Amino acid sequence: MDTDATDATGATGATAGTGGPGGPARSGGGTAAPDPLADLLRLLDLERIDRDIFRGQSRFAVVPRVFGGQVAAQALAAASRTVGEDRLAHSLHAYFLRPGDPDAPIVYTVDRIRDGRSFTTRRVVAVQHGRPVFHLSASFQTHEEGLEHQDGSAPDVPDPETLPSSADLLPRHAHLFGDPGVADRLAQARAAVDLRYVTDPPYLTAGRPREPRSRIWFRVDGKLAGGNDRPVLHRCLAAYVSDMSLLEPVLLAHGRGGWTVGDVVGASLDHAMWFHRPFRVDEWLLYDQSSPTSQAGRGLGSGRIFTADGRLAVTVMQEGVVRVPRG
Repeated sequence: MDTDATDATGATGATAGTGGPGGPARSGGGTAAPDPLADLLRLLDLERIDRDIFRGQSRFAVVPRVFGGQVAAQALAAASRTVGEDRLAHSLHAYFLRPGDPDAPIVYTVDRIRDGRSFTTRRVVAVQHGRPVFHLSASFQTHEEGLEHQDGSAPDVPDPETLPSSADLLPRHAHLFGDPGVADRLAQARAAVDLRYVTDPPYLTAGRPREPRSRIWFRVDGKLAGGNDRPVLHRCLAAYVSDMSLLEPVLLAHGRGGWTVGDVVGASLDHAMWFHRPFRVDEWLLYDQSSPTSQAGRGLGSGRIFTADGRLAVTVMQEGVVRVPRG
């Protein structure tokens, strides 16, 4: 059955904090919203322009292209709008085809590939300026009881409340980015999410190769309540955050400071997620990330997202372009 925006994503009527991704949603260039999380929720509340066609706007990004996590989250929201409330996404597989234009709307067309008794399959193509920029396939399932196990436990890490937030760290180390404005733009781009690094981010250890592993606590900076407290929206927001740092372990292995300090050039190529167990993105989640390999101008990132009580909630994989600029 079809569902409207509130039924599918609950992305209306936000109850959100005012903390420290994102800046203003854009429609030909807007003004900053007073609440970054409320602005992010509006970004996921897509405009339906036909039965299976939706339109989304974009938000501020550090680089002059649409943030990949935004497109993935919006595409998942669009697919979810064509699926009954009794079915939640259990996996998605996506390809980033072209850089998105942050000053132009993105049109999402959903193909209803299959509606089975237990599983539903959707394909989404995101288009800008008449050309596809992103492609996603997602599978949805009704709730079902079954065999359950988890290989290993969550890493033993410090409590997130004992760690500085990314919003605290960035102003202290703005000098590492060359242009001081870069740290401000990065902080603005992450303003709706509270990120707390367990291990140092790449910009703090540039020039010193280390284990290709990064661990980050995260949650959205505010409480999701009312129409926003729906499992599908938590999945869409997890898709948004999952693209923020997954390739950083590639940089750590080679002592590179990051995309924003100019010593590497990168872009996401593909992205896959598997949703295993219920979770809330307004409660602390631990993102355990690693990189098994890099080669041929590409790097592979692998991530596991755990709840605070140690349950494996999501598995993420991504390959991206990772190139060293020629002097």
